[in-house]
Amino acid sequence: MSKSESSSSHGRLIAVVVVAALVIILALLSAFIWPGWALNKAGSPSANQKSTEAPTTPSIKAKPLPDGASELLKAMPDSVLNFARTEAAPSASWTGSSPIEEYTLTYSTGNEAQDVRVIVAQWSGADGAKGQYDALAAAMTGQELGAGSVKVSGNATGSYSVKTDPANAKNAVALWQNDTVVFQATGAKDSVERLYQKFPL
Repeated sequence: MSKSESSSSHGRLIAVVVVAALVIILALLSAFIWPGWALNKAGSPSANQKSTEAPTTPSIKAKPLPDGASELLKAMPDSVLNFARTEAAPSASWTGSSPIEEYTLTYSTGNEAQDVRVIVAQWSGADGAKGQYDALAAAMTGQELGAGSVKVSGNATGSYSVKTDPANAKNAVALWQNDTVVFQATGAKDSVERLYQKFPL
């Protein structure tokens, strides 16, 4: 090989190496610095994913119960997940079935659109509560979101049914009986589904 041919081959080799190096550098820049996609696949949730996790503690304080509250009312939780009890007052929605006592409560996150209204009433026996539960359940005509038995320490103490509100599919109604007590929660579908599953009674 002549000296000129050797010099030409050497020049081409250097050019190839330089181009390859540039390609590698650009690939690294595009993968890790510019869009950040390679870093986002490292296993930890992105900022957007973290922000969608629902909070589990309330950002507002629960309203104290009125003086002389009954044992039933005292059993109502101050908060459920990030919902705090903001209202609790006697009501008469179910007087036709003769409950011993009945109350309407509001659980709120501070965003009124996410409020859940809970009616709770107690009867002297489980049969009275079941009769009210059955009547209310029969009137629920929305799409079923859940149904089954309420169990305490492994024993069935009642039933539950959750359906969308036929008047507004964005809302839902959760109904459950636990022995002598019946609960009905209404509000935004996501809020109702979260609250009834964690309601301690």
